[in-house]
Amino acid sequence: MESQFYQINILKLFLRWKYHLAVIVILAAILGAIFSGPAFITPKFKSFAVVYPSNIAPYSDESETEQMLQIIQSKDIRDSVIKRFDLAMHYEIDSSYKYFYSTIVYEYSQNVRISKTPYEGVNIEVLDKDPKVASEMVNAIIEFYNKKVRKLHESKFGEVVKMYDRALRKKEMFIDSLEKRFIELSTQYGLLDYSTQSREIARGYLRTIDGSGASHINTKEVLRLKDNIERLGGEFLMLHNLMIQETSRFAELQRDAEKAYMDYDRKFTYTNVLTKPYPSDRKDYPIRWLIVVISAIAAFFVAMIVILVIENYKGLGKKSTAKK
Repeated sequence: MESQFYQINILKLFLRWKYHLAVIVILAAILGAIFSGPAFITPKFKSFAVVYPSNIAPYSDESETEQMLQIIQSKDIRDSVIKRFDLAMHYEIDSSYKYFYSTIVYEYSQNVRISKTPYEGVNIEVLDKDPKVASEMVNAIIEFYNKKVRKLHESKFGEVVKMYDRALRKKEMFIDSLEKRFIELSTQYGLLDYSTQSREIARGYLRTIDGSGASHINTKEVLRLKDNIERLGGEFLMLHNLMIQETSRFAELQRDAEKAYMDYDRKFTYTNVLTKPYPSDRKDYPIRWLIVVISAIAAFFVAMIVILVIENYKGLGKKSTAKK
């Protein structure tokens, strides 16, 4: 019953002050429309792009999209955008100001928004008073992202390329040392083909050669080669087999090195741009009708509070007069 009585009183109060309230609300709406105009609030235009990561592998447990978010939000990309568009001058921030860098970073964060879409994409939004600058800033962020990822990949693959270069040089030096010793055994000790020479030396030593050649056996040379094979034949065979193995390993290592260099030298882009940015022909901020509505509603409630205070004050005054 008290609640119903209170509602009736509020309604009576509203009807009593309706013209005052109407004037206040209309005045607030007009002021809201004026102060939300370009003379007081600089209109801003929004440009955006929706991109997906490409040609990257995630670190630890993060997804490709989360990695992309981390890189786009990095200090390097932010500073590169600030420098390219001279945002200090664009945002009218004095470079001699004590908190210059903090201020420009704050302004950047207010105008550049990077967020993850529900479908694992990345949404890049830029607000600016110049629609063309907003669009170019979105493109610049994508460009700097590609450069940043390429630089990270080149750094890592560069380490792999250097590792293979060291391994190839070491392997080449080892093969050269084997080849040098192999040539020494061939030129100084006459070891050329172990199996063939062993067979021919055995025939010469045992004089099992048929025909006229049997009487022309160079026994001294046979004995010399026999002695060389007995002393150095095992080393000769080992060197021969080792050279075959090491040459095969060198070829495999060289193929891996070429693959690593291809990874290092690739000129990929690391984004799939689903929605390309464009200069907007319609401002995104401020939303004037919303400001007007909020101003009118706020003025109405403030006016009602003031009216209630006035009415209560009048009521207290009447009660005190009646007691006297």
